[in-house]
Amino acid sequence: MTGQNSYPVLAFIGVGNMASAIIGGLLANGYPPRRIWATARSADKLERLHADWGVQVTTDNEAAVRVAEVVVLAVKPQMFKDLCVSLREAIAETKPLVVSVAAGVLCSSLEQWLGRDTALVRCMPNTPSLVQSGASGLYANAAASTLQKQQAERVMKAVGLTVWVEEEALLDAVTAVSGSGPAYYFLFMEAMIAAGQKLGLSDEVSAQLTLQTALGAARMAQQSDLTPAELRRRVCSPNGTTERAIKAFQAGGLEPLVEKAMQDCVERAREMAEELGRG
Repeated sequence: MTGQNSYPVLAFIGVGNMASAIIGGLLANGYPPRRIWATARSADKLERLHADWGVQVTTDNEAAVRVAEVVVLAVKPQMFKDLCVSLREAIAETKPLVVSVAAGVLCSSLEQWLGRDTALVRCMPNTPSLVQSGASGLYANAAASTLQKQQAERVMKAVGLTVWVEEEALLDAVTAVSGSGPAYYFLFMEAMIAAGQKLGLSDEVSAQLTLQTALGAARMAQQSDLTPAELRRRVCSPNGTTERAIKAFQAGGLEPLVEKAMQDCVERAREMAEELGRG
């Protein structure tokens, strides 16, 4: 697709870290900057965005919505209700696809605030999206067309992997796996770095080895036809050093602890959705 018309006009309402990452990824993949609008309350921030990237900018959310085919809502979840109510009329008139990247704001709430026939896609991205290595779960309501779903996928693929779920409730599971998942790995890295230091390595060497090992293991798992379980088994020589370490993890209850942590994550996601819906 080379013509300008093959690129739907996008409007990003709010340009925090996630929206900036998506815009940067789109531009890096050849998206025409003049087909992207960004809004924020800070005129200085918008001037910098325009100078750095050449995208269209405005402090007027409604004006951006009225020219857009895809509207990406990227403000804090607590701001969604007031924002959506303020944009309801413009969205009802122009009927763009509305993409939400906020955790915990359900389609039922968005439909109540924007109108029942609004085409919606909810996305659950994660923080590695900031380095174009993200993983995003997507869910579309019944009003979203196949073309609009493709448009949403194109936007989110700018920052990494995208997967669709058939039930909105499964976005809570996506949150538990990939949305919150980076923090699990960061915690494990912290523990490995600290343990390496106690074993005599310098802070720098322990950190370098830990981070490179995490990166290498992830790449192996992505590129291999084998499951992570089989890759683990192949590293564990019988009665060897790795097997001893793995048995210590298992004796400490690692697997059930991970399961409980992720279930707790899902429960909190559901609580947040209820709280935001009441707001």
